[in-house]
Amino acid sequence: MSSDPNLWRASSREQFTAAPLAGDREVDLAVIGGGFTGCAAALEAARQGATVCVLEAQTVGHGGSGRNVGLVNAGLWLPPEAVMAQMGAEPGKRLIDTLAKAPQRVFDLIAREGIDCEATRKGTLHLAHAPAGLRELHERHRQGTALGAPLQLLGRAETARRTGTSAFHGALFDPRAGTIQPLSYVRGLARAAVRAGAVVCEYSPVTRLYRESGQWQLTSQGHSLRARRILVATNAYHLGITDPFEPQIVGVHYCQYATDPLPMSLRQTILAGGEGCWDTALVMSSFRLDRAGRLIIGGIGNGDGPTGSVHAAWAARKLARMFPALKGQPFPHGWSGRIAMTGDHIPKIVAFGPDAYACFGYSGRGIGPGTVFGTEAARALLSGSSETLPLEPRPQHLERFTQIRAGYYETGASVIHGLSAHRLGQRPDIR
Repeated sequence: MSSDPNLWRASSREQFTAAPLAGDREVDLAVIGGGFTGCAAALEAARQGATVCVLEAQTVGHGGSGRNVGLVNAGLWLPPEAVMAQMGAEPGKRLIDTLAKAPQRVFDLIAREGIDCEATRKGTLHLAHAPAGLRELHERHRQGTALGAPLQLLGRAETARRTGTSAFHGALFDPRAGTIQPLSYVRGLARAAVRAGAVVCEYSPVTRLYRESGQWQLTSQGHSLRARRILVATNAYHLGITDPFEPQIVGVHYCQYATDPLPMSLRQTILAGGEGCWDTALVMSSFRLDRAGRLIIGGIGNGDGPTGSVHAAWAARKLARMFPALKGQPFPHGWSGRIAMTGDHIPKIVAFGPDAYACFGYSGRGIGPGTVFGTEAARALLSGSSETLPLEPRPQHLERFTQIRAGYYETGASVIHGLSAHRLGQRPDIR
């Protein structure tokens, strides 16, 4: 294993460090959390001329933003008709249309700010792991194209040509999407925010949050931060404070493993077009290449938990089944992160007080939605109008049985990954 098991930390070309909060401050906007949402909000607010301070408990990108797969997807995990059924036709269509443009906004922002994050806009492949998965992709294609999405259904042969493996039954190609180095991206957002005038403080956990005399009061490192507006952007990595707000989410772990750079002969056949991939299996998995040609394979499960060895062994078997030439390939890097799931798989904006928003619950789609929600939350808080938000804020959001449901996901992933060890002599099954 590498000295730094997280590939994104080991390979990031964007560097960012900031000192802890060192004195009392007063700002227009305080942001709690230095991930995609928080840094995008800080950048937008600073560009509008507002005074901004970001308080990050660890380092920028320490949470899910620095542990992400790096797929810049359009839309949500749910298909469009399910989104509209959950939200209603008009608000659902509004969210779908907004997030359909999320990859363009991300790649435009990367270009505008000169962020060195391996930005590759070659699309993504949603892969059918079984005949039932192919039927699901046909339905997603029907729903997406009905709303104007430029999706393409690929047959088994074309899918094999693009991926370099015959393990899949077909694919849904989305040319709007792409891949990035996620930690480099969030560090670049933080750097751009500071350049625009924002203050970012690392190792500055918020230990108290309350409202007094018409302003928000935050305590961190023994100092006070007074803010006219506040955004909580902690998502699955919320620490310390439960009053007046704590995001209600189901935390689901996702683990990833990366090879050394593949030889050029293999890179000419494995994802030669540069797409990022994930599949239709109930216990989802993903794979992609980075700029150096490392193959990164991931799946639901906590690689740092008690069943971490089960997940690592599953990744090695899956790699060999998909790409026999890579059998026995070591994983110098292996890391895990937490995804903030909601019961309906739709993100939330909670207005938990005057001039106060919390954005969370992207259910595994952090890059596009996080960037959009953070940017629009900053605009809404500064303007006093929620009209440009991707969805209407609500006064609260409650999730039931969060620990039980999180345990269910982890147990299910461990069982499925463990059972795959008994399929070695059968037809390749990458679930």
